[in-house]
Amino acid sequence: MKVGLYFGSFNPIHIGHLIIANHVIEHTNLDQVWLVVSPQNPLKPAASLLNEYQRLHLVQLAIANNDKLKASDVEFKLPKPSYTIDTLIYLAEKYPNHQFSIILGGDSFINISKWKNADVLQKNYPLIIYQRPKFLISNNAINKNMTILNAPLLDISATAIRQLIKDKKSIQYLVTDSVRGEIEKYGYYR
Repeated sequence: MKVGLYFGSFNPIHIGHLIIANHVIEHTNLDQVWLVVSPQNPLKPAASLLNEYQRLHLVQLAIANNDKLKASDVEFKLPKPSYTIDTLIYLAEKYPNHQFSIILGGDSFINISKWKNADVLQKNYPLIIYQRPKFLISNNAINKNMTILNAPLLDISATAIRQLIKDKKSIQYLVTDSVRGEIEKYGYYR
């Protein structure tokens, strides 16, 4: 099975994440996209993160009706902070018949040299990169192990959504109704 790994804090998951995941499924040869909830990204502060199990549950709610998308807690079992290369090595051992690709935005690709074992990642795993405004990938940076997608992008961020919640403003249409209901029910991000 060909699986794209879409790593993120998903704090919270929003429509922009879902559009990208769906676009990747529809425009590549992947069988599934796994949304890998990262307990702690080594390049981001952990202080503003909702508990990882709550974020995982929000992802599960958001993708409940799409069997090509799967919520993954694989990094919950690994040492923190999470490093993509360690997750890939673990997954390759656990799922030897799967072929894994990494899904990332142009903004993340620009910083890939800061990732642990970045050269091994780029050499051994296909990268599916979706263009981001202000972070366009030049043709000189592209190699045979990369796919560049022009996915539809919305200027939505989890940071802005959290601020809207703190300001007691609506997040309707920025997240799925199921995610919004869960956030409101439990008072997340207040």
